[in-house]
Amino acid sequence: MSAPDLDQIQSGALADVAAAGSLADLESVRVAHTGRRSPLATVLAGIGGLPPEQRGTVGKAANLARRAVEEALAARTAELEAEELGAALERDTTDVTLPGDPHPLGALHPITQVRQEMEDILLALGYRIADGPEIETEWHVFTALNTPAGHPSRSPSDTFFVGGRPDRLLRTQTSPVQVREMQASEPPIYLVAPGAVYRRDDIDATHSPMFHQMEGLAVDEGLTMAHLKGTMLHFFRELLGSEREILLQPHFFPFTEPSVDVQVSYTDKNGRPGWLELAGAGMVDPNVLAHAGIDSERYTGFAFGCGLDRIAMIRFGVPDLRLFFENDLRFLEQFA
Repeated sequence: MSAPDLDQIQSGALADVAAAGSLADLESVRVAHTGRRSPLATVLAGIGGLPPEQRGTVGKAANLARRAVEEALAARTAELEAEELGAALERDTTDVTLPGDPHPLGALHPITQVRQEMEDILLALGYRIADGPEIETEWHVFTALNTPAGHPSRSPSDTFFVGGRPDRLLRTQTSPVQVREMQASEPPIYLVAPGAVYRRDDIDATHSPMFHQMEGLAVDEGLTMAHLKGTMLHFFRELLGSEREILLQPHFFPFTEPSVDVQVSYTDKNGRPGWLELAGAGMVDPNVLAHAGIDSERYTGFAFGCGLDRIAMIRFGVPDLRLFFENDLRFLEQFA
């Protein structure tokens, strides 16, 4: 193979590269002139069989020819890509200089909005936020809260026990957080404990086996039922508006004595007025303080628990709490 032959191979390859009218045509040219069976590849493969005095000259000329063809291929590829992009833009009426379509922003779930609003009201009163485990011991959920053995709430028909163990369960309320905080802290204690809780309730417009609570606890010297009543009235009027009717009536809870049921005026999905229970409250039973290691002769306290889901129903005028958990964006976007 002589230098003139290589010059002819190179010039033919460069001519074919320049004549390629599309990227597909150029790919065929590349295979024909740089592939394993191309003339250049044949020359390079046969260098070892040439006489020693010809190997250097032919090898150098063949490599220069291959480099020239590869550079021409790269340049022509860039040209054809630019031409095809320009043609595509001419066919498309989209103005590429305009900003792109914005991605929709997320928003807080309505129950989260209500929880944060409730937290803000109580934080302004001097409370702090506390948290605890959702899988609890029977002692923290029942015994420490003055719930006796044999109480219906301790039955598997009312409570979700975990792994077949009678001492591990999904908490039925966030009150165990109060117990843990009283064990770990010295009075005065003012805290709120929001979170998910679990009970074996049938699903309907106002009940769910998983729902959200926010419980509050105040333990200090000289606290009375008057402090509890004032706190409840202020809290719900701030949350639901001063025009909302609020009713406190006697009730019973094992862990408070005396106890009250907090209800607010409510219109159901059929437009009928009524009362909806939103919270249970009362003065902390001395036994609960004693279980937590607090001197019940010196300190008194009050506690309250609210259902976040029901409060969200009232707050946003939603007649069925199941709507909050169905994850229908058409519904949830109304509160964004």
